[in-house]
Amino acid sequence: MKIALIGSGNVSAIIGRLAVIKGHTIINVASRNIEHAEKLASEFKCGFTTIENSGKTAADIIIISVVDSAIEETIKKAAPFSGVVVHTAGAFSINVFNGVAENSGVLYPLQSLRKNMDQIPDIPFLIDGSNDYAINFIREFAETLSPWVKQTNDDERAELHAAAVIVSNFTNHLYTLAEDFCKNENLDFSLLKPLIIETATRIINHSPSELQTGPAVRKDISTLEKHLRIFSKYPKLRTTYMRLTDSIMN
Repeated sequence: MKIALIGSGNVSAIIGRLAVIKGHTIINVASRNIEHAEKLASEFKCGFTTIENSGKTAADIIIISVVDSAIEETIKKAAPFSGVVVHTAGAFSINVFNGVAENSGVLYPLQSLRKNMDQIPDIPFLIDGSNDYAINFIREFAETLSPWVKQTNDDERAELHAAAVIVSNFTNHLYTLAEDFCKNENLDFSLLKPLIIETATRIINHSPSELQTGPAVRKDISTLEKHLRIFSKYPKLRTTYMRLTDSIMN
């Protein structure tokens, strides 16, 4: 398929690269910052333009990947659209296209994506469409990119987006707190990385609820009290530890 990208950030770059790997062609990149559009377009050896002219490209599918706060404005500026148009936001309604595009939908990559990734990870795609034609079109396209494609409505997609924040953003924040603690105590945080990888790998074949370990699940009060004393110099970390311990125990 011929693809036009609106947006020049992490999601556009990774979806564009994946699409090219899978045999599709990027024909145009648009961005609010024309220099950013030109830079990403140079990677794909394609044209670039402003958002105002982006919807008129002769693309089979137009993929809008901009920050949520800019989606509505971007759609208004880019309309009318020549092909099927989708946005890639997890917590934004499909209804944003109402009255603007007949064949429209959502192509949400349920993955943390960054331009500087060495390898493109497995990406589940949550899709939706404005009508049967759009749904089938988007599904067929998504299935060329990934074996994990599921149609979800706005509510289901938003709920999975919320769950994704817990397993990704919140987990990474805990890594950050632990790393800061290790730095302050002159400890080697890298010694914890094998544990991080092992813990994450275990859930591939098991429910996380079956795998909980540690002093909280054992109700080892002596160890818990010792840890709280250790964290006494770090009120934020101590509070986080107490709240998560309470959640595990109860």
